[in-house]
Amino acid sequence: MFGPLPTRYFLTAGAGEASTELNAFDAALLDAGVGDTNLIKMSSILPPGATLAEKHPLVRGSFVPLAYGDRTSDIPGQIISAAVAVGIPEDPLESGLIMECSRLGGPEECEKAARNMVIEGMETVRNRKIKEIKSISATIKVSRIGAVFAAVVLCQ
Repeated sequence: MFGPLPTRYFLTAGAGEASTELNAFDAALLDAGVGDTNLIKMSSILPPGATLAEKHPLVRGSFVPLAYGDRTSDIPGQIISAAVAVGIPEDPLESGLIMECSRLGGPEECEKAARNMVIEGMETVRNRKIKEIKSISATIKVSRIGAVFAAVVLCQ
Protein backbone atom coordinates (compact mmCIF):
# COMPACT_ATOMS: atom_id res chain seq x y z
CA MET A 1 0.00 0.00 0.00
CA PHE A 2 1.17 3.53 -0.79
CA GLY A 3 0.84 5.65 2.35
CA PRO A 4 -1.98 5.62 4.91
CA LEU A 5 -5.56 5.01 3.79
CA PRO A 6 -7.31 8.38 3.35
CA THR A 7 -10.09 8.96 5.85
CA ARG A 8 -11.64 12.14 4.42
CA TYR A 9 -12.45 13.67 1.07
CA PHE A 10 -13.74 16.90 -0.42
CA LEU A 11 -15.16 17.98 -3.76
CA THR A 12 -13.80 20.90 -5.72
CA ALA A 13 -14.15 22.40 -9.19
CA GLY A 14 -12.75 25.26 -11.20
CA ALA A 15 -12.53 26.90 -14.60
CA GLY A 16 -9.93 29.06 -16.30
CA GLU A 17 -8.73 30.60 -19.52
CA ALA A 18 -5.31 31.32 -20.98
CA SER A 19 -3.41 31.41 -24.27
CA THR A 20 -2.57 27.67 -24.31
CA GLU A 21 -4.44 24.51 -23.28
CA LEU A 22 -1.90 23.70 -20.56
CA ASN A 23 -2.06 27.21 -19.10
CA ALA A 24 -5.88 27.12 -19.20
CA PHE A 25 -5.82 23.76 -17.39
CA ASP A 26 -3.42 25.23 -14.82
CA ALA A 27 -5.76 28.21 -14.34
CA ALA A 28 -8.67 25.80 -13.73
CA LEU A 29 -6.58 23.90 -11.16
CA LEU A 30 -5.76 27.15 -9.37
CA ASP A 31 -9.44 28.12 -9.40
CA ALA A 32 -10.25 24.75 -7.81
CA GLY A 33 -7.57 25.21 -5.12
CA VAL A 34 -5.26 22.38 -6.22
CA GLY A 35 -2.96 24.25 -8.62
CA ASP A 36 0.13 24.40 -6.45
CA THR A 37 0.19 20.68 -5.65
CA ASN A 38 1.38 17.52 -7.38
CA LEU A 39 -1.75 15.71 -8.50
CA ILE A 40 -1.84 11.93 -8.35
CA LYS A 41 -4.69 10.83 -10.59
CA MET A 42 -6.33 7.72 -9.18
CA SER A 43 -9.06 5.40 -10.24
CA SER A 44 -12.48 5.89 -8.80
CA ILE A 45 -12.74 4.25 -5.39
CA LEU A 46 -13.66 6.07 -2.19
CA PRO A 47 -12.13 4.26 0.83
CA PRO A 48 -14.61 2.63 3.21
CA GLY A 49 -15.77 4.97 5.97
CA ALA A 50 -14.23 8.10 4.38
CA THR A 51 -16.11 11.21 5.49
CA LEU A 52 -16.82 14.45 3.71
CA ALA A 53 -14.58 17.31 4.80
CA GLU A 54 -14.79 21.02 4.15
CA LYS A 55 -12.68 22.15 1.22
CA HIS A 56 -9.42 23.42 2.67
CA PRO A 57 -6.07 24.78 1.49
CA LEU A 58 -3.54 22.11 0.56
CA VAL A 59 0.16 22.23 1.38
CA ARG A 60 2.03 23.63 -1.62
CA GLY A 61 4.06 20.97 -3.38
CA SER A 62 2.31 18.09 -1.61
CA PHE A 63 1.25 14.91 -3.38
CA VAL A 64 -2.54 14.91 -3.66
CA PRO A 65 -4.54 11.80 -4.66
CA LEU A 66 -7.70 12.64 -6.54
CA ALA A 67 -10.13 11.45 -9.18
CA TYR A 68 -11.02 14.13 -11.69
CA GLY A 69 -12.67 15.03 -14.95
CA ASP A 70 -11.45 17.84 -17.17
CA ARG A 71 -11.92 19.34 -20.61
CA THR A 72 -10.32 22.07 -22.67
CA SER A 73 -11.51 23.90 -25.77
CA ASP A 74 -10.12 26.52 -28.13
CA ILE A 75 -13.44 27.27 -29.84
CA PRO A 76 -14.76 30.71 -28.82
CA GLY A 77 -18.37 30.60 -27.66
CA GLN A 78 -18.30 26.87 -26.90
CA ILE A 79 -19.60 25.82 -23.47
CA ILE A 80 -17.67 23.04 -21.75
CA SER A 81 -18.28 21.33 -18.40
CA ALA A 82 -16.65 18.82 -16.07
CA ALA A 83 -18.24 17.02 -13.12
CA VAL A 84 -17.58 14.38 -10.50
CA ALA A 85 -20.04 12.42 -8.40
CA VAL A 86 -19.42 10.30 -5.31
CA GLY A 87 -21.61 7.39 -4.31
CA ILE A 88 -21.57 6.77 -0.57
CA PRO A 89 -22.68 3.23 0.31
CA GLU A 90 -25.24 2.42 2.98
CA ASP A 91 -22.74 -0.02 4.51
CA PRO A 92 -19.80 2.00 5.90
CA LEU A 93 -17.55 -1.07 5.57
CA GLU A 94 -17.95 -0.99 1.78
CA SER A 95 -16.02 1.31 -0.51
CA GLY A 96 -17.75 4.12 -2.34
CA LEU A 97 -17.50 5.01 -6.00
CA ILE A 98 -16.38 8.16 -7.80
CA MET A 99 -17.36 8.86 -11.41
CA GLU A 100 -16.09 11.64 -13.63
CA CYS A 101 -17.62 13.28 -16.70
CA SER A 102 -16.58 16.01 -19.11
CA ARG A 103 -18.45 17.17 -22.18
CA LEU A 104 -19.73 19.98 -24.32
CA GLY A 105 -22.69 21.80 -22.84
CA GLY A 106 -23.87 22.98 -19.46
CA PRO A 107 -23.09 21.63 -16.02
CA GLU A 108 -26.52 20.13 -15.33
CA GLU A 109 -26.23 17.46 -18.02
CA CYS A 110 -22.63 16.69 -17.08
CA GLU A 111 -23.41 16.33 -13.37
CA LYS A 112 -26.47 14.19 -14.16
CA ALA A 113 -24.33 11.86 -16.31
CA ALA A 114 -21.76 11.46 -13.50
CA ARG A 115 -24.54 10.72 -10.99
CA ASN A 116 -26.11 8.14 -13.33
CA MET A 117 -22.72 6.41 -13.72
CA VAL A 118 -22.46 6.21 -9.91
CA ILE A 119 -25.91 4.62 -9.71
CA GLU A 120 -25.05 2.00 -12.32
CA GLY A 121 -21.58 1.35 -10.89
CA MET A 122 -22.84 0.95 -7.33
CA GLU A 123 -26.26 -0.68 -7.71
CA THR A 124 -25.86 -2.71 -10.91
CA VAL A 125 -22.15 -3.48 -11.19
CA ARG A 126 -21.28 -3.78 -7.48
CA ASN A 127 -24.73 -4.63 -6.06
CA ARG A 128 -24.31 -2.02 -3.29
CA LYS A 129 -27.05 0.18 -1.93
CA ILE A 130 -26.40 3.91 -2.08
CA LYS A 131 -26.86 6.06 1.00
CA GLU A 132 -26.35 9.31 -0.92
CA ILE A 133 -24.64 10.86 -3.92
CA LYS A 134 -22.68 14.10 -3.80
CA SER A 135 -21.55 15.95 -6.92
CA ILE A 136 -19.92 19.12 -8.18
CA SER A 137 -19.28 20.65 -11.58
CA ALA A 138 -17.57 23.51 -13.35
CA THR A 139 -18.45 25.17 -16.64
CA ILE A 140 -17.12 27.94 -18.85
CA LYS A 141 -18.08 29.69 -22.05
CA VAL A 142 -14.81 29.80 -23.97
CA SER A 143 -13.37 33.16 -25.04
CA ARG A 144 -9.76 32.22 -25.85
CA ILE A 145 -8.77 28.75 -24.66
CA GLY A 146 -10.84 27.48 -21.77
CA ALA A 147 -10.55 24.58 -19.33
CA VAL A 148 -12.79 23.06 -16.68
CA PHE A 149 -11.87 20.71 -13.86
CA ALA A 150 -13.85 18.84 -11.18
CA ALA A 151 -12.36 16.52 -8.59
CA VAL A 152 -12.75 14.43 -5.48
CA VAL A 153 -9.65 14.99 -3.33
CA LEU A 154 -8.68 12.33 -0.79
CA CYS A 155 -6.97 13.47 2.40
CA GLN A 156 -6.21 12.56 6.01
